[in-house]
Amino acid sequence: MKPIITWLILSIVVVGFVMAIPSQVLAQEETPVVPQPDLLLTTTYPSQVLEMGKSITVQLKLTAVAEAQTVDMAMKDLPDGWSAVFRGGGRIIHSVYIEPDSSETIDLRLDPPENPESGDTTVVVLAQGEGRTAELPITLSVQEKVPASLSFSTDLPTIKGSPTTTFRYSADLENTGDEELLVTLLADAPNGFLPKFKVSGQDVTSFPLGANQSKAVSIELEPIVEVPAGSHLFVVYASGGDLQASLELVAEITGQHSLSINGLGGRLSGKANAGKETTLPILISNTGTAPAQGVELSATAPSGWTISFDPEVIAEVPAGTQAEVTAIITPADKAVAGDYMVTMRATPVDGANESAEFRITVATSTLWGVVGIAFIAVAVGVVALAVVRFGRR
Repeated sequence: MKPIITWLILSIVVVGFVMAIPSQVLAQEETPVVPQPDLLLTTTYPSQVLEMGKSITVQLKLTAVAEAQTVDMAMKDLPDGWSAVFRGGGRIIHSVYIEPDSSETIDLRLDPPENPESGDTTVVVLAQGEGRTAELPITLSVQEKVPASLSFSTDLPTIKGSPTTTFRYSADLENTGDEELLVTLLADAPNGFLPKFKVSGQDVTSFPLGANQSKAVSIELEPIVEVPAGSHLFVVYASGGDLQASLELVAEITGQHSLSINGLGGRLSGKANAGKETTLPILISNTGTAPAQGVELSATAPSGWTISFDPEVIAEVPAGTQAEVTAIITPADKAVAGDYMVTMRATPVDGANESAEFRITVATSTLWGVVGIAFIAVAVGVVALAVVRFGRR
């Protein structure tokens, strides 16, 4: 029995070993080994846009993996009329020596013919080492030249303010051409406004603008006279050579009231009697460009005086008009005769108060004069009576 068991075990081992061999061979066939190239030729931008009539420089990277070698550079496919030059270290070259496991950078300058056809053109760069070759196709999209232009833009073309506001705008001026321009700024401003321009915080009327560059321009519009309310349009022009750009801006003036206080005929004076109510008409004038709303009247007077107004609040004083108000003045009962100063104020709901000083001349009451005369008469009578009586003795 033992020989039979031993034979069975050996048979099982042999069969398992035979069945394992195809699996290992299949696994090896499913994972092919790709050999690493010994010479690599690459570029970061293998597809570029070329402006018609302009040359282009493409930067190449040449890498040797295994060993040091000298590599010759050439063009495999170059369209008719095109020319190619390889440069390295600032000189024209035809070959490159590369150390093992290192890279060298090469500049390839491509010059198209005078009148190339627009569209895609593919050129092939060839690097030939010692028994090794690398190729690199480069696609160039030839396009017609885009005309140069100046463009003016702003995110906020309309600004609101009062007649004394300096309107400030931020704009961007862009030169889309391939040449630097000396740009001159002009403004067609409304009457009564003074325009100014700033670049980098400096007042300018002209400045250089590089090719394919843009600059921020600050535009100021300052009122130099009284300007009426409304929308005021002005245009800013930028010119450089044969190029010109314009930008329309709006200064929207909302208007502003301007109040003044006067008596009738422009007089800032009045008369009153001590302890008695006296009325004084005053005028509230608005010489501004916007109505004054909710004008409240108030006053500051000497101690013991009372002053009120009829009406106490004016609903509206339109621009260019005036409103008449009655000031009711009562001096103190014991006010001494003479001149007193009273301050009248008019305060709109949307602005600071305006004031004026009035001189009020106070006269004492006639009743006190009569009483004084009576006292004097009694005193004189008493003295006369005394003289007569004592004089007889």
